[in-house]
Amino acid sequence: MTLSSKIAWDDTVLPFQLDNADIRGRVARLDGVLDGILKQHDYPRAVEALVAEMALLTALIGQTIKLRWKLSLQVQTKGGAVRMIATDYYGPTEEGEPARIRAYASYDKDKVTGDDPWSQLGNEGYFAILIDQGQGMQPYQGISPLAGGSLRACAEAYFAQSEQIATRFNLSYGLSREAGGEEHWRAGGVMLQMMPGAGMHVSEGSGEKGLLTASDLVESDEEKSENWNRVNFHLDTVDQLELIGPSVAPTDLLVRLFHEEVPRVFDSQPVKFGCSCSEDKVRQSLSIYSAKDIETMTTEEGVVTADCQFCGAHYVLDPATVGFEAEGKDALGNDVSKD
Repeated sequence: MTLSSKIAWDDTVLPFQLDNADIRGRVARLDGVLDGILKQHDYPRAVEALVAEMALLTALIGQTIKLRWKLSLQVQTKGGAVRMIATDYYGPTEEGEPARIRAYASYDKDKVTGDDPWSQLGNEGYFAILIDQGQGMQPYQGISPLAGGSLRACAEAYFAQSEQIATRFNLSYGLSREAGGEEHWRAGGVMLQMMPGAGMHVSEGSGEKGLLTASDLVESDEEKSENWNRVNFHLDTVDQLELIGPSVAPTDLLVRLFHEEVPRVFDSQPVKFGCSCSEDKVRQSLSIYSAKDIETMTTEEGVVTADCQFCGAHYVLDPATVGFEAEGKDALGNDVSKD
């Protein structure tokens, strides 16, 4: 494998359509994105796996949002070692530009036990998808419970319950070591989704591995359900190394799995690790505090510090320049500046 072929496949999301089955989908490959996300933290192996899975889901789902939109995935739990996982997907600002992904997890190190990722989440919590369409628009949010034994299953349940669209994910992620190199995380996956208007939707309780039973179908017909089940059977034949790559191109993978369905590919979307934090945003977040509040945040060195959980950026600010009183305003925006 040459470096150029690796660059062409990694950190991309390839949308496709199966014309003979009225099914659309995406193939994602993440490599440098995961390096950018995970090198900022010293997560235990099981927590790294959860973050890798969430980042992969974010890439697959986020590819559908419009320019300049933001999609966020969140997991919140009670009682587990991992308290929260948050990911953001920033749509490109212009056509042809890469999208940006960032992610982090909040966890209790003393509660992490074993290498099973799902067991770190506890028995209670939720999986949420949020879409921010920009200033002046009301954000959209959908929530589904943590269930099914994987984050992939939670995402499938979300689409079944909130969007009423049959959806399937097959994901693979893990540590990879190339000859003479260090270990690093790779991830790859396929998302399948019945096209809107194709005539098949799902009710609560869709079958195992995305297969639908008669009780799961709403306003469907036999041909649509056969298409869905057939394509899912083909997807089940995939090898986990084929999903991750790097030796199998996404287009070759589609041909091997779905050649009878006449796959049609569209322009791939490059993705990269990227954070939206800035000193201006830190100052804005501190603008709700009074001088007395800022004083409690000031270190022994006489500065106010802030760290970005996503990228690890460290900000050092003069306490006299932050807070609403530094701008000559009170908490209600009234002018309190001195002559």
